Parts: sequence; structure tokens; C-alpha cells
Amino acid sequence: MLEARALCKQFGSLTVIDQVDFRLGADEAVGIVGPNGAGKTTLLNLLSGAMQPSAGQISYRDADIKDHDAAARCRLGIGRSHQVPRPFIGMTVFENVLVAAQQGGNAHGPDAYQRGVDALQACCMLERANRRAETLGLLDRKRLELARALATKPDILLLDEIGGGLTDGEAEELVQIIQQLRKRGIAIVWIEHIVHILVQVVDRLICMDAGRIIADGLPAVVLADKAVMSAYLGGGAI
Repeated sequence: MLEARALCKQFGSLTVIDQVDFRLGADEAVGIVGPNGAGKTTLLNLLSGAMQPSAGQISYRDADIKDHDAAARCRLGIGRSHQVPRPFIGMTVFENVLVAAQQGGNAHGPDAYQRGVDALQACCMLERANRRAETLGLLDRKRLELARALATKPDILLLDEIGGGLTDGEAEELVQIIQQLRKRGIAIVWIEHIVHILVQVVDRLICMDAGRIIADGLPAVVLADKAVMSAYLGGGAI
């Protein structure tokens, strides 16, 4: 469904993504782990259209989308959440998802309204629909961030450390929501440092280091890989 070939991103003389090949199948969930500075968020930015690659190809459903910006990719079906939630301040929770449905999902009138309701319900936020976004706690901001992405009606969700800053119990609540989204047939790419929640959801795990993919496979196999332990876990056990 989503594929990148020989993807590179440079900032001046610094290479942040180095010849990365990536593929996501329909209905698949892929987790991405790695140390800070490994290039994980940059890869997500390239896949979402927030950044343009220095070299390489990106295709979605076999069509070249390398030159599409984030808004165009969102309308095609590639939704994205951010590590730090970015709600529209001064607007209600429902207004936030309505804007996402209209602007990101190209929905209008009753269709946009229903998408907003469905997204909030799926993310356990319907009871908070009339609250101002800036009054929400961290877990609810994370849920709203997910609901806004969902309101665009994506076929793919790109999640950037959505569990960051949450307690184990709060993170488990998000896991349950994401597992339900998978049942809808939404493919997922999820960057996460909290590995034990990540492996509850993903079929495949990728480990990055220094801008390259150093392991790609079943989660248990990747986490047992010596190169992964050295790069991500400092040579220790999980």
C-alpha cells in the first residue's frame, strides 16, 4: 500500500535518512523503534509529506506521491498524529475533529458532522465533545490527536510516540483504541519508545539506527537481535 525506495534525507552535510527501503501492506501494523536521533520521526515526516526527501521514491497504491505535500497525502488517505498534541486552541473538541474532517478528509455538511461524531466515539472522547481543547489533560489530548487523524478517514495512520508521557494504565487505554482501529482495516505505522505497548499491536517491528534500518521482522525476533540490543538497548536485555 505504502512504499519507499532508497529514501534519503540530508540537512546540509548531515544525512538523517540513509537509503531506507520501507513497505507497508494493507491492514498491516508496523512498529518503529530506535535510539533518539535514529531518524524515526524524520522517516514519518517523509512518509506523511511534512518533509520532502533529498532522494528516493515514495508511492501509495502504486502511484508516485513523492511531490505531494502533507495535505494532499492526507486527502488520499494517509493520516498522521504528532508526538506533541497540537489541538486548535480556543475551539471545542468537536470543532477540532470537524475541521479535520472538512479540511483533511474533504467531507462536508452532514458527512463531516458524522465523521466527527464517529471519530470521537472511537477514541472515547464523545462525552468531552463540547469542552475546550486547551482544558484537556494529556491522555485526552492524545485521544483528541488520534480522533482528528481518524476524522480524515485514513487508510493509513502514522503515529508518532502517541504513548509518550502517559502512565502504563493510560497507555493501555490507547492500545485498546488502536486495536479497535486495526479491526476497521486501517494500516498503522507507529513510532514508540514504550516497547511493551507497541508489541501488543504490531505485526512487524523495524529498528532504526543512524538513519538506517538495521532490523525488520517479527517483534520477538527483532528485539532479540544483537544489533538492536547494541543500538537501541545499549547491549542489555529488555
